[in-house]
Amino acid sequence: MAERTSAGLLSMMLEPTPAVAMTLPAEVREKLAELELELSEGDITQKGYEKKRSKLLAPYIPQIQGVDPSLQIDNRIQASSQVVLPVSKHNKSRAGNARDERFRSDLHTEAVQAALAKYKERKMPMPSKRRSVLVQSSVEACTPPDTSSASEDEGSLRRQGRLATSTPYQGHSHPAVEHWFNRVIQGSSTSSSASSTSSHPGGRSVTNSATHAALNANATATALADLMAHTQLGVPVNSRVSNKIQQLLNTLKRPKRPPLREFFVDDFEELLDVQQPDPNQPRPEGQQMSPLEGEPLGVVTNWPPSLPAALQRWGTTHPKSPCLTALDNAGKPVYTLTYGKLWTRSQKLAYTLLNKLSSRNEPLLMPGDRVALVFPNNDPVMFMVAFYGCLLAELVPVPIEVPLTRKDAGSQQIGFLLGSCGVTLALTTDACQKGLPKAQTGEVVTFKGWPRLLWFVTDGKHVVKPPKDWHPPVREASNDIAYIEYKTSKEGSTMGITVSHSTMLAHCQALTQACGYTEGETITNVLDFKREAGLWHGVLTSVMNRMHVISIPYSLMKVNPLSWIQKVHMYKARVAVVKSRDMHWSLLAQRDQRDISLSSLRMLIVADGANPWSISSCDAFLNVFQARGLRPEVICPCACSSEAMTVAIRRPPEMGVPPPGKAVLSMSGLSHGVIRVDTEEKLSVLTVQDVGQVMPGAVVCVVRVEGTPFLCQTDEVGEICVSSGSSGLAYYGLPGMTKNIFETIPVKPSGVSIGDRPFTRTSLLGFVGPDNLVFVVGKIDGLMVVSGRRHNADDVVATALAVEPMKFVYRGR
Repeated sequence: MAERTSAGLLSMMLEPTPAVAMTLPAEVREKLAELELELSEGDITQKGYEKKRSKLLAPYIPQIQGVDPSLQIDNRIQASSQVVLPVSKHNKSRAGNARDERFRSDLHTEAVQAALAKYKERKMPMPSKRRSVLVQSSVEACTPPDTSSASEDEGSLRRQGRLATSTPYQGHSHPAVEHWFNRVIQGSSTSSSASSTSSHPGGRSVTNSATHAALNANATATALADLMAHTQLGVPVNSRVSNKIQQLLNTLKRPKRPPLREFFVDDFEELLDVQQPDPNQPRPEGQQMSPLEGEPLGVVTNWPPSLPAALQRWGTTHPKSPCLTALDNAGKPVYTLTYGKLWTRSQKLAYTLLNKLSSRNEPLLMPGDRVALVFPNNDPVMFMVAFYGCLLAELVPVPIEVPLTRKDAGSQQIGFLLGSCGVTLALTTDACQKGLPKAQTGEVVTFKGWPRLLWFVTDGKHVVKPPKDWHPPVREASNDIAYIEYKTSKEGSTMGITVSHSTMLAHCQALTQACGYTEGETITNVLDFKREAGLWHGVLTSVMNRMHVISIPYSLMKVNPLSWIQKVHMYKARVAVVKSRDMHWSLLAQRDQRDISLSSLRMLIVADGANPWSISSCDAFLNVFQARGLRPEVICPCACSSEAMTVAIRRPPEMGVPPPGKAVLSMSGLSHGVIRVDTEEKLSVLTVQDVGQVMPGAVVCVVRVEGTPFLCQTDEVGEICVSSGSSGLAYYGLPGMTKNIFETIPVKPSGVSIGDRPFTRTSLLGFVGPDNLVFVVGKIDGLMVVSGRRHNADDVVATALAVEPMKFVYRGR
């Protein structure tokens, strides 16, 4: 009780009178208003509010002397009630929401409702002109302004009425009050943007400051109700304040943001005004194209019946022949895998997978099961052993990337593929397994979206030697699935493309014939050995022909872009498989190495030759390295597709093929889907190089991109389709998409199909040019249609590379 009494007395002492409040500095008044706002919103306790308020008002207590005692007593009574109530036992829990409770008294609610009803009946017009603060009344009956906030006390208006009627201030004005009147008359009183001014019946105006009423809708409604109550009593209302309150109410009624539907309102007039095609736009004028057949697939005597049979032959007849050389990040050879070692290590792994892994006394794996291969890009030796070990065990390898983190978005799509393939076992190396994230039990965590996997390390100490009477089942190539290669679409989804044993063998034979591979050749592979051209040339076809592969890891290329050229010179490599980016990087670093020669190369395969801008890298590379033994006819671009595998490749010069071709095409014509030859002097042209001839044993045609797959005309751009025994079979577990992509039947303009032979869509946009050379100008994934005209993402890249950045490319544009 003593604490509450002392707190009330302190608050009474520090409660400023109206006159004193107006003489406080502006910054003090602002801080007081902030304190009241924090208290009303529950951001500060009552005790903290009193402490801070006392500290602010302490220096100004002497100014209270000389003010009418009745005003001080009334204010102190109000302050005392405010201090005692929150700390009482009944109201302790209301400290946080005292602001809300103050506006819920029945008496006040009834008064507000009555005022609103009266206001609706009268429909009082809002004054449009500003009235004078001083109404026609005597100066002797003045009541100084009250600076207490409208949110501070629900009875602020009644308190003013009580002051005006029961204890009016008589006599001459206090100097502070006169000073306040002078400030009002001069128009310098700007204590609040939402203050309300009224007059009591006795005469002089009474100003009720509603500074913080604008910060809360409840306080605003209360202030408006009080204002209308004054109007009902015949008290003049300040028009400026009334207008501000009305504006504030309109603002509170207005939603903070437009409704969601307004963001999706279509302009139907624009939709109805469909842009009509330009009648003068170029249209195809050539004849209907005919399917283009490649040279027949030759019959090779003594050709192995399958890829495992080829490994068995070379592993037993040429066990010491080098198969694969791996390099470290410094470019030094760390290990050379021979064909004998590849054969024996693959046998050990196959025997271990089939006989030493069990679950509940039953074999964990059966022939035909899918197995994930998780190997880093710098360890081709272990990957090759695991891949051929799965083939010998008649398991289906599914090469994937090493997951980076537990919630990696890319690995989530890979996990979906593994789950759809029913993968339960993952093969990896000891070093890779140690780098994977672990659970508290020490086991590899289950990555997000992945099925639960058993991880098996394929290092030598984990595999066992098979007994002498055990031999792997080496059979002829069949239509059973040999491996599954993953593909990521532009939407980010991952699909698995199935490749059968017969398809794998046919593709190796077609590449051998097209590239002229011979036994014992050395090939330098810069590509990823787990998929696409890096897998086809560096792991499959190389073993079929007993070739020696020098694998260049990507980590080495980032440190030394010239490493692949150095290895070509060191090992006298006859073939190199690169991308245009590798050629571009080597140009930037070629000044650091002068004693190199590329005269041993007979074929430089550019795996991404389908990109229109790859020609710039090829031309620049030739200009620099022609003086170091590189012949122009050695550069052989090729076009690849994950579904159709190798679509076309330029043949090496010794095969007597026509010279390479270039096409200078109008960009405007290409945007309309037609081919128009232009001149190189113009900026609006696209120069593309051919990607060679159709693969042996394949048939190629070009169909329209949209709708029914009609055959294109000879001067029309369309999607290239391939029918071959060396293409992929299907998307694993996706029969609907498989039918659309792998089972396309081209149709003639008359509506008759060209035959029953299904074609595979390659997602490559192009045409067949002179000498039966295939040209590619873009991809379906990069196609953009704007106002009926086609543009390709590769063209945007080429344009950005062609301009001078300092003149045309601006930051933030």
